[in-house]
Amino acid sequence: MNAVSIHWAPLLPWELLAAVGALSVLLVTFSLFRRAKGSIWRVLALGGLLLALANPSAVEEQRASLNDIVFVVVDESQSQGIGPRPQQTEAALAHTLEKLEALEGTEVRVIRAGADAIGIEQDGTKLFSALGEALSSVSRQQVSGVIVMSDGQIHDVPENLSALGIEAPVHLLLSGEEREFDRRLSVVQAPGFGIVGQPQSLRLIVEDIGSSQPNGLVELKIRQDGQEARSVRVPVGIEQEIAFELEHRGPSVLEIEASTLAGELSLANNRTAVSVDGVRDRLRVLLVSGEPHAGERAWRNILKSDPSVDLVHFTILRPPEKQDGTPIRELSLIAFPTRELFELKLDEFDLVIFDRYRRRGVLPSIYLDNIARYVERGGALLEAVGPTFATPLSLYRTPLGRILPVEPTGDIQEAAYRPKITELGERHPVTATLGGRKANDPPEWGQWFRHISGDSLRGSIVMSGLDDRPLLVLDRVGEGRVAQFMSDHMWLWSRGFDGGGPQAELLRRISHWLMKEPELEEEDLRASVVDGRLQITRRSLVIDNPEIDVAFPSGKQQKVTLEPGDDGVARASIDAEEAGLYRITDGVLSAVTAAGPLNPREFENALSSAGPMQALMKDSGGTAIRLAKNNTPGLRKVRPSRDQFGTTWLGIRDAQGYVVTGVNQVPLLPAIALLLLLVGGAIAAWFREGH
Repeated sequence: MNAVSIHWAPLLPWELLAAVGALSVLLVTFSLFRRAKGSIWRVLALGGLLLALANPSAVEEQRASLNDIVFVVVDESQSQGIGPRPQQTEAALAHTLEKLEALEGTEVRVIRAGADAIGIEQDGTKLFSALGEALSSVSRQQVSGVIVMSDGQIHDVPENLSALGIEAPVHLLLSGEEREFDRRLSVVQAPGFGIVGQPQSLRLIVEDIGSSQPNGLVELKIRQDGQEARSVRVPVGIEQEIAFELEHRGPSVLEIEASTLAGELSLANNRTAVSVDGVRDRLRVLLVSGEPHAGERAWRNILKSDPSVDLVHFTILRPPEKQDGTPIRELSLIAFPTRELFELKLDEFDLVIFDRYRRRGVLPSIYLDNIARYVERGGALLEAVGPTFATPLSLYRTPLGRILPVEPTGDIQEAAYRPKITELGERHPVTATLGGRKANDPPEWGQWFRHISGDSLRGSIVMSGLDDRPLLVLDRVGEGRVAQFMSDHMWLWSRGFDGGGPQAELLRRISHWLMKEPELEEEDLRASVVDGRLQITRRSLVIDNPEIDVAFPSGKQQKVTLEPGDDGVARASIDAEEAGLYRITDGVLSAVTAAGPLNPREFENALSSAGPMQALMKDSGGTAIRLAKNNTPGLRKVRPSRDQFGTTWLGIRDAQGYVVTGVNQVPLLPAIALLLLLVGGAIAAWFREGH
């Protein structure tokens, strides 16, 4: 295929050549006006001069035809798996490829898009971004058409054809049925975080889209952190407020599921989930020091250094038995508000700490009994014992004795020793990896010099001291928790004596365990999705090799065996093949996590519709054909000026692309002919004027 064109290569700039031409026209016009002899010959001479300066030549291009390219974009998003859509799409794809291959000079490029490598849509169905990448690798003049096979719910449709940079029709082969309806549960507003123990709420709406009878009541099942679900009934189409309360710090997942609408398109958007981060209000701690001592300041400094702790500290400086005759008006001590603290406002404290406290008549037995009942109802108590714990003045000889896990033997051991982590403590989250240690590594901590001997009646011994006697014991009492330290020398660590130790970290862990923080639970099951992998961790004080049941978002079940570790945590990892909520359980504990967004955009509207692509199809001259009505549309090539579609057929533009393989250039005015024209015209004009 060859093509000939005229090419101009002026010897002077076009501006100067235009000026010469204008001057020549004026001279010739003046000559003709004066009717001077030889004017015609002057015109020929000047015209030849201008042509010579313009330097025209004939250019013949040797062209090789290029194939027309048709892009077929196949939607493989999750909504395309609903009902007969996958079968409709694959049948239409086979038919389209067969018809396109029959068209002479046509090349087909198939693009499968809409899902990432593990099938999880991160922000809806993206087809045109994949098409844009494919278009960048070809010449745009070769593109003769784009055929999209989808349910129409595409979230990256360009506003017009110019955004794609092509001049070709864009057609849609629409999967799905014509009269579809679906129930959709949407979260309108939800908090990102909330204070633990305080009422929270979210707003949601249930809609029956496409349904002829959208009104009525719908039952919602609400499950928090995999616990037993509660039910509420809400009207369709009206925003509703749902109340809930966060039970712990860190993320809490609320799963909400609407009842099924008979005959609806999909159940995937009947469920939604919201993740809310729980944060604690200021932690209220009551610290009661039985007497001034070297470690009292260490306790206070650690607790005051935490901005989230609201500390109330009392030290018993003047016990009732101290009678030295000093007039009351000369005393500057504040009276210990026992009734206010231990009767009226005790439940307002999150943690009560007794530091070297002994029976001195300051707290009557009724108040100590209040503390015991406070713990049994869900409160937290930490006792750091002193030498008096081994005497009849011990708190163990009060109503508090029924909740303390260690009974004193009466011995006080004073010798150098290093606190050790017990075998059980290596698996307990309070002491495992304490101070950055690896499991079973001997601690390199500073020495202590006093250990109050006691027998553990119950609870978990996580640290030991002299003669492997209990040093730190953790116990659950009723709904509350108790921690007991059998030494008053932990303050040596904060002073850096003999290298010091992780006193602040240990106290933080003990406090958080007492406050029932999930990350410090002895028996805990967790799951998360990282880089397309479902990571499962299970902490336990028992060495075992448990099997975990994993429920995929689609309902598929899989058993996973965990690999136990030395730190009390067993782990496993599997591919997260689906988007949505995964439920994990070992028969006792359960956990939930989400792969991809908790509320995927993909299922905001699952009804098949050509609406999202309507503007693009109109701008390009394309159309939409519903496969349920016609799954074998015809295909033909048409010129750009003709209609690009019909009732039962789709048009592919005849792009007529080519590439130039060679060029022949021939001057239109050979030098000899041009010389004869100029000289002959000048001689003829001179000769005519002379006669």
